[in-house]
Amino acid sequence: MADNQEPAITEDFLSAALKTRLNATHVEVTDMSGGCGASFTSLIVSPDFVGKNSLKRHRLVNAALKEEIARIHAWSAKCQTPDEYAKEKAATGGNDGPPMDGTNAQGKVEGVTE
Repeated sequence: MADNQEPAITEDFLSAALKTRLNATHVEVTDMSGGCGASFTSLIVSPDFVGKNSLKRHRLVNAALKEEIARIHAWSAKCQTPDEYAKEKAATGGNDGPPMDGTNAQGKVEGVTE
């Protein structure tokens, strides 16, 4: 990779960045664009969210991924504290992944053509 080339934005790249930059204890990132890296949804669990409302949590995420978000088309995040995540996981039986609004049964965004 050339020095001026930016790394590809992938699920793994975003997950690693969130774990490092937000002290996240659990991260799920899903590429909803069919592999082109243009649309992602995520579930982020971090103790950094404790005591912060939803807006402040999302601002933390957006600041942590400022450069990456500028390079993609769409980004959504579900932000939880470790306690909130544990409670929801217990209540849902583990079906507490990232928001999938607007996706079809194959996990692709409705209206996207390949």
